[in-house]
This record gives sequence, structure tokens and C-alpha cells, in this order.
Amino acid sequence: MFETLSTPIIVGLFAIWFCFLLLSYKGQPKGLWTLALANTGERFGYYTMLAVFVLFLHDNFGFDSGWASETFSNFLFVVYLLPLVGGMLADKYGYSKMVVLGIMIMFFGYLILSVPLGGATPAIVAMAAGLLLVSLGTGLFKGNLQVMVGDLYNAPEFADKRDSGFSLFYMAINIGALFAPTAAIKIMEWAQNSLGYDKADSYHFAFAVACVSVIASIVIYYLGKRTFAHVIGTTKKAAVSAKSQEAEIPEENDTKERIVCLCLVFAVVIFFWMAFHQNGLTLTWFADEYTATTSTGIESMMFDVRNLLALIFIVYGLFGLFQSKGLARLLAVVMIVAAVFFLHNMVPGADVETAISAPIFQQFNPCFVVILTPVSVALFGWLASKGNEPKAPVKIGLGMLVAAVAYLLLLMSSVGLPAADPVNHIHQANVGPSVLVRTYLILTFAELLLSPIGISFVTKVSPVKYKGMMMGGWFVATAIGNKLVSIPGHMWGMDLTIVWGTLMAICLLAAIFIFSIIKKLNKVA
Repeated sequence: MFETLSTPIIVGLFAIWFCFLLLSYKGQPKGLWTLALANTGERFGYYTMLAVFVLFLHDNFGFDSGWASETFSNFLFVVYLLPLVGGMLADKYGYSKMVVLGIMIMFFGYLILSVPLGGATPAIVAMAAGLLLVSLGTGLFKGNLQVMVGDLYNAPEFADKRDSGFSLFYMAINIGALFAPTAAIKIMEWAQNSLGYDKADSYHFAFAVACVSVIASIVIYYLGKRTFAHVIGTTKKAAVSAKSQEAEIPEENDTKERIVCLCLVFAVVIFFWMAFHQNGLTLTWFADEYTATTSTGIESMMFDVRNLLALIFIVYGLFGLFQSKGLARLLAVVMIVAAVFFLHNMVPGADVETAISAPIFQQFNPCFVVILTPVSVALFGWLASKGNEPKAPVKIGLGMLVAAVAYLLLLMSSVGLPAADPVNHIHQANVGPSVLVRTYLILTFAELLLSPIGISFVTKVSPVKYKGMMMGGWFVATAIGNKLVSIPGHMWGMDLTIVWGTLMAICLLAAIFIFSIIKKLNKVA
């Protein structure tokens, strides 16, 4: 009986949680929530596709690890390279125009991917066309939307909330990524069990989910447009704004110093994204080939996204008890009690086995992002009140160190495991699922220290007339890192300790580099 009611209960709790967020973070500009939700819809579709993409390449086309690595990394490279072009176009024609155009192009890209065409050459060509459109649309949409978020904090009353605002923005868009793996798995199962499609063709149903999600994204964007209308950039408005802010534009020498510092940070984050985006490649292969395919007892509960949501509600409720007042505190109590009751009733019997599908592990990173965001905001807020908050470059360096720890853990857990079969991707071992979950947890700590803080740093330090281009530069660095993602993929088949040890060493060296130039970076931070 409870299982039947569990989904409606969790949906109701989700609505209460969103109201709680609105009440608890009233000091943020209203446009933040609209832009964050618009990005949530787009990211849900993107990560639904990405959750199964590398497995699709093998099952549908028979790609070995080398070809799959190149396809995956080239797609990510173009996805994160094109925001440079998108930023330059937005500087000239306006951010809002590029955002809307981008999401429309993305829709047609996902539409092509959602059509099952088999595994022959025409299907590969169609896939390439679809991926190119998704990349182009993302290039126009993603970076420019984040520039608009940054512009919300140009007003003096919001200036000191920039970092916390980007953390909340980052948290909100990860809600979309949290649901994506479950959506991909469930719709594929439905296509196979109810409609009679084979496994290869069922992947296209996961891609079709992205079509629906980008429609939702653009609807949210237009419905909430009045909340961020003041930061919508057109050519005329941008010219007027630039003139009115002329006194605030740094001198030429300072401008050059800012650009140099940004480029140094970009050089470091290249290696973070190389390590982090293994989640869609080697970490997915590790889940598929080395991780147990079933789980029992309380451990199995973490593979149901509803239970993860209940845990999120408890964490936010506990923070609300101490930080909120009035109605927000009452909502916090309701969330805690209801979520604990929900989890209690979801505990399975000791003999109940839960199947584990490899893509489901990709839900843990966004889950941990959402859970740890209030922890991060509270911690750095407290440090700021004491005058001890580390500057953005220090946080980025710490993020690289933490990423190295994640791969050290995976390395230690892989000692003695057989080498992978890069062609057939045979299941080799049954490592406990907690190994990958802990790895994702530590990588999420690193991500929160680096990604939202890095984006905030770019919007803060960039010279006014180059802000679109500099945000594009952030994505170019991400693109190069994503291209390098293929290197560990080509190593798949070597001893696993070599694969993970290489990633650990790269993160460690990047951390050493950024701390060696930290004084220079802190001058402009």
C-alpha cells in the first residue's frame, strides 16, 4: 500500500521543499530562481542522454573503448568549446536572443537522436548531426544564461551574495541531473518490456526525454521573464550599459592582469574536468564491468531516487531548524518528520534484492551537490563573518587536492582486480557499490570547491567589455579538459591502478601549480 503512495508523497514533499527554499533565501534576486529552473530542465535532458550514451555506443554500434572514448570526448569537447562563440555572439546581439535560439537548436538535435535508425553508417551520420546540433545549442544557451545570472548580482544590494547565489544556482540545476539516470533507465525498461523494443533501440527513448525537457525549459524561461528582464542584453542596451559603467571599467594594465589571471585559472580547471567527467566514461565502465549488479538491505535504498530526495529534505530541514524563522521553520519540521516516516516505510526486507544498472551511479554526484550546497554555503558564510573565508583561487586549489583523494580511494579499491576487456566490456568482478558511491561523494566535494566558485570568479574578475568572451574562455578550458577525457578511456585495458593513478597524479600536479601562483591570483579575486 505504501509503495503505491510513495511517489505522490515524495512529490508533495518536493513542493514543500521548494517553498522552503524560497522563504529561506529571500535575499537572493528573484531572477535567480527562474534562470536556475530553466537550466534545470535543459540539464535534465542533457544528463538523461549522457547517462546512457557511452553504453549506447557499444550496444548500438559495437564501438570498442577507443572509439567510444573518442566519440564521447569529442562530443563533450564541442559542447564546451562553442560557448566561446556563443559568448561573442551574445556580446554583440544580446544574451536572451542566444539563449532562446540555443534551446531551439538543442530540441532538433535531441529529436534526431531519438529516432532509431539501426547501427549502420547512415545511423552514425545521423547521430553525428544530432550531437552537433546539441553542441551548438548548448554553446548558445549555457554560458550566456550564466552570464545573465552573474548580472543579477551587479546591483549593490546583491553584490555580497554572488558566491552563495551561484552555489544555489548550481544546486538547482543538479536537481535535473539527479532525476536523469532514473528517467533513462525507467523509460528504457518500459520500451523493452511494454513496447517490445530491443535494448539497442530502447536507448532512443531516453534521448526523446531530452526533447520534452528542453520544451519545459523554454516555457519556464518565458513565464518568468519579467523577473530578470533588467539583465536581458540587446545590442542597444549593452551599448548604453557599457557607457554608464565606463568609470568602473579597469585601466588597461589592470584589464590585462585580470585576463592573465583568468587564463591561469582556466589552465588548471582543464585537468579537473578531465578527471571529473570520467563519470560518463571510465567510471561508468567500472560500474558496468566491476561493480556488483545487485544490492540488499538498507544499502539498496540509495538506488531509489525517491529515498535520496527524502534524505535531501531531511538535510535541508535540519538546516532550516537553526537558520530559519516563522513559516520556513514550520516547513522544515514538516519535511523532517515526513521524510523520516517515508524512509522508515521504504526499508526493504533483508532478503529483497535490488537490481543495479550501471547508469544509476550517475545520480549520486548531483544528489551530493544538492545535499552539500547548504553545508558549503553555511560554512563559507560563517568563515566570511569571521573574515577568514578563503578566496576563490584557494578554493579551486583545494578542489584539485580533493579530486586527487577521490582517485586515490578508487586506486586502492582496484588493487588485484583483473584488467578490463576494451572490446567486449565483459563483467569482471563484483566490487561493492559503496566504493563508487564514496568516489562520487569525494569528487562532489571537489566540484563544489571548484565549479560554482570558478564561474563566480569569472563573472567577478572579467573586464566589463569582455565578460561574455571570458565566460566563453571558461568553457573552452572545460572543452579541452573534456577532450582529454578520452586518454583514460584509451588506457582501459591496462591495470586499473595505472588508470586511476594517472588521474590522481594529474589532479595533484594541478593543485601544486595553482598554489604556486596563489598570491598573483588573490590580487584580483
